[in-house]
Amino acid sequence: MRRKEFLTEKAEELETFLADMSFGFLGTAGTDGAPGVTPLNFVYWNGAIYFHGSRIGEKMDRIAADPRVAFAVAKEYAVIPSYFSDPFLACPATAYFKSVLIRGTARPVEDIGEKAGALEALMRKLQPEGGYRPIAADDPEYRKRLAGVAVVKIEIESITGKFKFGQNASGKMRGAIADGLRRRGRELDDETVRLMDRYCPHHRQADH
Repeated sequence: MRRKEFLTEKAEELETFLADMSFGFLGTAGTDGAPGVTPLNFVYWNGAIYFHGSRIGEKMDRIAADPRVAFAVAKEYAVIPSYFSDPFLACPATAYFKSVLIRGTARPVEDIGEKAGALEALMRKLQPEGGYRPIAADDPEYRKRLAGVAVVKIEIESITGKFKFGQNASGKMRGAIADGLRRRGRELDDETVRLMDRYCPHHRQADH
């Protein structure tokens, strides 16, 4: 059962998350109906998911057999120990995270201009510092390579977001968790506290 308080339907929130992320999981069906999952780098560009790879292989065979796919992206911000809010029971242990589940249709991109645009967007995501020759369809150095590589576009048909940051917790419990995160001080703990305030602002005063 999906908890309604964690569901996020705001397009801007979902698009910002996808734009920030570069790694996801592609779900496909085989010719025998068996499910498959492939981890891969991706870019969210012009309202769609793009990834690249070889023109041949199991992933491409599955897409050719059935272009209906699922694509999942997630980021774990903090594991929340049970003792942050309860000194004895294990039940309160959880994790705070953002996730997006996409269902859509995957199709190989044939247009060389779209290929170049998607790959350039992916490079800007993975290598924002530059240090490479920009990918362009009219660049003779890239034209042959663009023809040889497979680029796949997932046209999004439905998208669901789940952002969990203690929306179901009482003000007292949220305060204890926030205090525990501040004391622990791991890389994303302060950001997690900020996100707790952002996604549950009506509890903010009770947390401090």
